[in-house]
Order: sequence, then C-alpha cells, then structure tokens
Amino acid sequence: MNLKKIVIPFIVLGLTSCKSTTSVNKEINNTPKNVILLISDGTGLSQISSAYYYKDSTPNYSRFENIGLIKTSSSQQDITDSAAGATAFSCGVKTYNGAIGVANDSTNVENIIELVSSKNIKTGVIATLAITHATPASFYGHTLSRDSQEKIALQLTQSRVDFFAGGGLKYFNDRKDGQNLLKTFEENEFDVNTNALSDFSTIESSKKVGFLLSKEGMPTMEEGRGDFLSNATELGIQFLNKDNSSFFLMSEGSQIDWGGHANNASWLISELIDFDNLIGKVLDFAEKDGNTLVVVTSDHETGGFTLAAKKKKREDGSEYRDYSEIDPTFSTGGHSATLIPVFAYGPGSEEFKGVYENNAIFHKILKVTNWGN
Repeated sequence: MNLKKIVIPFIVLGLTSCKSTTSVNKEINNTPKNVILLISDGTGLSQISSAYYYKDSTPNYSRFENIGLIKTSSSQQDITDSAAGATAFSCGVKTYNGAIGVANDSTNVENIIELVSSKNIKTGVIATLAITHATPASFYGHTLSRDSQEKIALQLTQSRVDFFAGGGLKYFNDRKDGQNLLKTFEENEFDVNTNALSDFSTIESSKKVGFLLSKEGMPTMEEGRGDFLSNATELGIQFLNKDNSSFFLMSEGSQIDWGGHANNASWLISELIDFDNLIGKVLDFAEKDGNTLVVVTSDHETGGFTLAAKKKKREDGSEYRDYSEIDPTFSTGGHSATLIPVFAYGPGSEEFKGVYENNAIFHKILKVTNWGN
C-alpha cells in the first residue's frame, strides 16, 4: 500500500507534465510564419459550386476543413464594391464603396503590408487584372477613389511591396502627366519585367521584383492566359521565401467578377477553375512547409449567379425544368449582398470558423501570427 501511495503521485505528475508539454507544442504550431491570402473577386457559393460540376478533377476547395462566412456590407452601403471589400481585408476597417486604404472619414489607414514590412516581413500582391485595380491597390495604396489609377500606380513605386505581378502597364508608362514610372521603379530598387514571368534564378539576387505583363488587364482564360496566376504565385512564394523570411502574399483571381458582371457563365467558370488550380498549388506548398496559413475568400458575389435547372419545352409548347441538366443563370449585372465563404488551412486556421464581418479577417490574421504585437 505504501508503494502505491508513492508511485501514483509520480504517475499523475508525469501525465500532467506530458499534457502540459503537448499544450505548449500545440500553441507554438498554431502560430504561422507566413500568410497567403487568396481572393476570388466576385465569388459566392454558387460560383464555387460550379467547380464541382464543370471541373474534370476534384476541386481543391474540398481540401479545407475550417470554413466560415463573412458579411460583406460596406460602411455606407448594404452591397459592397471591391475597393471597400478589399480595404476591409487589408486595413481592418469598414469604409465606403470606392475607397482605397482610407477609413469612412477619408483618412488614411495603415494596411497590412505597411504594418508587417516594418517587422522585416516580405510582402507581395498578384492579380489577373491591372495591379492598380481596386483589390490589389487596397493592399498598398491610399486614395479617396479607386478610379485614381495613375495615383495608385505612383504609390506602388513608392510602396513597401517586395513582389508584384499583373497587368496595368499603361498606368506606369503611358500616363497623362508624361511620367515614366518604370524609371521610378528602378530608382526605388525594383527590377520590373514587362515581357513575361521569369525563372526564379534570374530574380533571386534582386531586392524587389515586379511584372507588368499587359497594358490593362491580363487576357482571360478563354483568350489563352494559361497558368499565369498559379505560376506568378509560385514565383512570388519562392522570391519572398528565398532567405527563409516570413512573408505575406495576396493573390487575386480578378476576372471571376468580370464574368459575373458580363453574365457570361463560360468566362466566369473558366476563371473560377483557374483559381481553384491556384488553391491547389498554394495548399501543396503549405502542406509541405507546415508554417503557412492559407486563407481563401472573396470580397463579394457578382451576378446573382445560380446553377439552375435547364429550362426546356415539351412538344405542346409548355415549359418545364430538366433537373438532370444545369443551366447557369444570373439575376443581376452587379454585386449582391450574399454571405461569402472563408476557407482556411494551416496553423491558426481554426480562428476563421464562424460568421463574422469581412474586416475581421485582417484582425484574425494579426491575432494568429502575432504580427500586430
């Protein structure tokens, strides 16, 4: 009996110690070193659902376990635009439609790239439209109107962004003020390529890198854009992570939104599938790396997109819905106020479950990374 009295406390102590150690390790593993934010502009649940019917392979959306929903209304409107939606992600504040990196009172707000760059964290932005367009601009720029793309272009040359890729060349070298901002890039230690994405070996020694590969937006997938989005993102990850640095990267599938505005289902679906391929590439990196948080979401839904049953006619002329065939349809040429899914993978991803406001994504990223401290 005396032996039991001696041994049992040690067993209990040992179990307690093991539990404590496991808890500490779990806490360490839940702090991501890197964050990749993927934004599919204009994408709601029906757009995502289309991948499950039109993609030849299993969609990469199926690889997520932690899923939430965001409310997307801007500060003054029930239905947001991309500028206010992206500013919520990049700056953590609700603002008015059209605003880039400014609060509802029009004052500048520090964005996540400015915040983390001061901590020696590398940063990048990628888009399939102009790099000066609303979503990417909100991660480095500050202007009262998203339409001020020449002003936004100048701000990019002066920004703390380390890597960027997209279109919009004309806002840098064909400007109303006559400035050639490609020279300004050089003065600010950017190596900018206007021809094609390069191999990592050719940019490895560069301090900052940019790619401006079309006059305005990049070509559509149907026009032969190919794997630009996935390749640019993979190149960006290589560059930002080259010295094993921590990094933040935002990559946008921009033209899902344009397909929705045009009520063009094939445009929309081809862009959505391209974005899903991007998700696969990023998750492959994150799974291998083990220290990267991946967050996938959208600023809003566009088009009131629906995967409806095909409308057909009988021999007598009466109409019916054929539930065995899908007919993608639209209810609007603009945006809608539907809740938007959030998918998260990696350390800290549990934080992104639930239903919350869109600007909470900014605060959740800072919370799980400790970048806000």
